[in-house]
Amino acid sequence: MTPLKVLAIILVVAGALGLAYGGFTYTRNSEHLKLGPVELSVKQTRTVNVPIWLGLGAIVAGGALLAMRK
Repeated sequence: MTPLKVLAIILVVAGALGLAYGGFTYTRNSEHLKLGPVELSVKQTRTVNVPIWLGLGAIVAGGALLAMRK
């Protein structure tokens, strides 16, 4: 399997997941204050939305790469 076909499959799968879930959430830990043994940290949860056009575009681009011939 060529690297181009692997990239095409990754694009199709990522596009389908983007359409299915609509985005993803991640948590970021940040250290704000540290005084000796006392430590104050904050967890921030952020959500990244994946637009529908981006998911569809990834699927179309992956399909086009799979359909290409050498």
